[in-house]
Amino acid sequence: MSTEATPAQPGAQASMTASKTARAIEAARAQGRAAFVGYLPAGYPDKDTSIAAAIELARNGADVIEIGVPYSDPVMDGPVIQQATTEVLARGFRLPEVFEIVEAVVEATDAAVLVMTYYNLIDRMGAEEFASRLAAAGGAGAITPDLIPDEAGEWIAATDRHGLDRVFLTAPSSSTERVEKIVAASRGFVYGVSVMGVTGARDQVSDAAERVVAAAKSAGAERVCVGLGVSTRSHVEEIGRYADGVIVGTALVVALRDGGPEAVAELTAELTGAGVPR
Repeated sequence: MSTEATPAQPGAQASMTASKTARAIEAARAQGRAAFVGYLPAGYPDKDTSIAAAIELARNGADVIEIGVPYSDPVMDGPVIQQATTEVLARGFRLPEVFEIVEAVVEATDAAVLVMTYYNLIDRMGAEEFASRLAAAGGAGAITPDLIPDEAGEWIAATDRHGLDRVFLTAPSSSTERVEKIVAASRGFVYGVSVMGVTGARDQVSDAAERVVAAAKSAGAERVCVGLGVSTRSHVEEIGRYADGVIVGTALVVALRDGGPEAVAELTAELTGAGVPR
């Protein structure tokens, strides 16, 4: 699947309107709900099971799927995801496997499939080659949690050439100037980090989440999805009242770890409000 995204224009997020991720989020909005974004690590616990679990995400209501690329030195991942990715790396995971996983998930679902990766991995392969291979696999784009727009020129050019979305993160600590740069550089959506810290299920949604969304919207963001700490249906409903998408990761990884793709299907159906797993 290809996107029809056009190059970003300074100070605006208008270029996202034709992106695959934007279309998925807008389709959810047309149904009167926030999009559901589900994260799973690539290759966990093995390649075939990770593909099956990602397909279950889509079958049970996920509009956007994040495939996380295992990395030895994560700065954003909490203990659950760190443990999962450590196991994947220990069995010999190599980066090309992520393109195989993306391609298999894209062929089996209608969801927009993004990879979430630390930029060092893109830089090591080369931005042009990474973007080319991701686009060839049918991927919608990439989320790069440790890349700031000021240093993203090569990546922005590569994603423009290959019609990929690029998602940057904004946090409660981001200044107004920083938020404006993040919004202008992003395509698909802006990732709103709800708390300062690493990923992991939490009892309550941070009261900073709504402020993060409001700041990004004030800077011109058309779509803002909120992640970190989201683990229950009540969290999804609460965030969905002011955000365009709700991102769940750790809770789904726990389900996969403890119960396999069937447990991912059951939890996704619960979180999305889809009811009985399909």
